[in-house]
Amino acid sequence: MEFEHSEVLQSLPKQFFATLVKKVNQKVASGADVINLGQGNPDQPTPDNIVKAMQAAVAKPENHKYSPFTGLFSLKQAIANYYKREYQVDLDPKTEVAILGGSKTGLVELPLALLNPGDTLLLPNPGYPDYLSGVSLAKVKLGLVSLKEENNFLPDYKTIDTETKQKAKLLYLNYPNNPTGAIATPKFFEDTVKFAQDNQVGIVHDFAYGALGYQQKPVSFLQTPGAKDVGIEVYTLSKTYNMAGWRIVFALGNHDIIKAIELIQNHLFVSVFPAIQEAAITALNGSQESVAKLNDLYNNRRKAFEKAASQIGWKAYPAKGSFYSWMPVPKGYNSESFADLLLDKASVAVAPGAGFGKAGDRFVRIGLLTSSERLQEACQRIGKLHLFD
Repeated sequence: MEFEHSEVLQSLPKQFFATLVKKVNQKVASGADVINLGQGNPDQPTPDNIVKAMQAAVAKPENHKYSPFTGLFSLKQAIANYYKREYQVDLDPKTEVAILGGSKTGLVELPLALLNPGDTLLLPNPGYPDYLSGVSLAKVKLGLVSLKEENNFLPDYKTIDTETKQKAKLLYLNYPNNPTGAIATPKFFEDTVKFAQDNQVGIVHDFAYGALGYQQKPVSFLQTPGAKDVGIEVYTLSKTYNMAGWRIVFALGNHDIIKAIELIQNHLFVSVFPAIQEAAITALNGSQESVAKLNDLYNNRRKAFEKAASQIGWKAYPAKGSFYSWMPVPKGYNSESFADLLLDKASVAVAPGAGFGKAGDRFVRIGLLTSSERLQEACQRIGKLHLFD
């Protein structure tokens, strides 16, 4: 007996990262010493205090039961306290905080909760590829907003045509940005709130790299006057505390959107394992020294990589946040052919910019998720190909 995939499943975009992993694994299987700079998976362990809190929480019989559908209120309170301490933002934990099992889950399910088939969702180009899954699942229309280097990879709202603005219902943003490493400014977020108000467009700010800023602390969208009236922010513990596999995230802001998230999750999930939620409370309430050290680590790796790259004539876009470097493709190549060449001839894996959208095809993304020495070695290997002479 055979079963065909549904039309919805068949409509889903090709999984970009799965394809990238397959290519790298094939090269590794051939015996090559691959330096993998194509991934976005933190390479450092979760801090000990969080691990120990998790170990203790797992042993509690009460945590072996279902979590409350909307999560532990004690975690929601800790989240509100965290945002007040870190960003001077006031949040009502009862109505303005939702707990999710991963950013990807929330960002993909959100169009199902807020949009109807045929509505338009605006996404950044280049942008995180998995945003597109929400477009397919909700059967909504896609509108792309270009991020250009000359505008510091921030959308220029003046360039969005009138028809697109009239049809759009939601706009996704992501700063510090994946893949470019760009950051948002307070003025840009003020412009964003005005754009949302003028055009009745909801804003979803993916703040996954919110703790990772090289020159200054990244700005929260919710610090902007009027932000909670027009949208939400999604914050994950994955990058801040190296908790990628733990799948613990929160959405914050507009109470109508938060209510919609909790409603759809009531039908899809039973929240997150309570022990993980207790460990998250420890992460948010405890010392933030590990976060500062992590920022320093990524900044030192970035400096080492960009210096080594400049020595072979490869000039980086000056990233100001996240743990990526956004690197130009040499003449005669597109991002995919360049990435394939590096993997084949130098055993260096990078993420082709085209995987993040057509506007990314002149770049490749470098993940700063290995030692400075390996990053420097990657540049030395690439330098031997004389692509930037």
